[in-house]
Parts: sequence; structure tokens; C-alpha cells
Amino acid sequence: MSEETLNLTLKVWRQEGPNAKGRFETYQLSDISTHMSFLEMMDVLNEQLIAKGEVPVEIESDCREGICGTCGCMINGRAHGPEKATATCQLHMRSFSDGDTIVVEPFLASSFPIIKDLAVDRAPLDRIIEAGGYISISTGSAPDANLIPVPKDTADAAFDGAACIGCGACVAACPNSAGQLFTSAKIQHLNLLPQGQAERWARTESMVETMEDYFGSCTNHGECHEACPKEIPLDFIAYTNRDYMKSKRKNRKLQGQA
Repeated sequence: MSEETLNLTLKVWRQEGPNAKGRFETYQLSDISTHMSFLEMMDVLNEQLIAKGEVPVEIESDCREGICGTCGCMINGRAHGPEKATATCQLHMRSFSDGDTIVVEPFLASSFPIIKDLAVDRAPLDRIIEAGGYISISTGSAPDANLIPVPKDTADAAFDGAACIGCGACVAACPNSAGQLFTSAKIQHLNLLPQGQAERWARTESMVETMEDYFGSCTNHGECHEACPKEIPLDFIAYTNRDYMKSKRKNRKLQGQA
């Protein structure tokens, strides 16, 4: 059976730098294999631009396995494109039809300023991690796995949070550019486990308040979950709101203020 191919029109956002004026450029691609990933299709475009002596489109990628989260962009108005629970690098061209026009833009969130073309600065996500997304106590050598029993439901929930790849699609999809889903995933994958209890309240307060420096407020639209390639549960936001309220009281008591 012959391989199916597509002829496509791409409208790609081009912007030379953070302070430059951006615009859409239109490109025609032919004979694109439906087996290609979206990033492989972008590679074909860039190879053609380079062959013509033109500047290739800046688009971030690393693992190309849906793990690192660097590849995110808006595809036809949706973070990561039309397929649910799929990162941009996992999106295949069989999701499109011959003759389609595909609009490709950077993540549209004020907290993610454009670096160039489709590449954005996701540094605010790093600031949240730096504010408390770690366990700093000296744990010594790793104990045997069965010395600290963890109920399966708790372990499964913690793993759901740890699955977050930090791509920022939740922020890009939210009408308020809120960062609650990302932040709550990073908080709860530590807070749910016994090893994360020592710094639970300090971690929660620090990470939530750092988040508020960069992102908008959550008003329960739920678009973050719909755009998330790892389908992080919305419940984590409720868990984090609960922990944040408790942290304000517990941290004051620890500091001798109550």
C-alpha cells in the first residue's frame, strides 16, 4: 500500500526577537507523510527555508518523546494541537487532512514572553520549582523500598502529579494565564508522600506565592486540564488550595507568631 501524503498550507508566526514586531508568514508544503510527527514536518519546512538561504523557524524541542515539555506551541488555536493528551512532538500529521491550512503560533500568555518565532521564555515555571519544589533535608542513603509503606492510592496520585512535564500548555490554554495546574502538580507529588512531609507547609506557601508573582488567578474554567498532554487532574488545584490555607496557620505557629 502506498504511503499517504499531504499538501499543506502553513501560517507560521515569525518574530525576530522579544521587542520586534511579529507577523504571520505563509508557506506551502507538499508530499508530507502522514507518518511524520508535527516536529518532523517543521523540520522539512526549515530544511526548505535553509536551502533557499532564508532563516529557519525557531521552534524548541529536545526529547521528542513527550517527556521534556519544550516543544509546546499553539496549533490551530489549541495548545499542542487537536489531539487530547498529546504533546506537540507526539502529534502526527495523520491528524490533519490534505489541503488543510495549519496556523502555528507561540504559547499566547503574557507570563511567557516570546524569545523568537515559536520559542517562549518559560522561566517563571522554573522560579516556582526553585521556590520549594525539592526536599532539602539530609536523607542519607536510599532506604529499602518497603521500609516506608505508601498506600497504592497515594503512590498513584503522587505519580499523577510527577507526570507533569512543565510544558506550560495549562497556562497558554487558560483565559487568565493561570499557573495553578502546573504549581499544584509540582506541590502535590511531594506533599502526598511521607518523604515530603518535613517541608510540606513551607514548600506550599513559598511555591504558591511565587506563582502569584507571575501568573493570573484560577477561575475554574478547566481549560488547563483539557490542554494538558499528561491529563493532570484538576483535583490537585483543590488539594493545593487546602494546603495553602493550612500552611499560613502552621507556618505562623512554627515561626512563633501564633
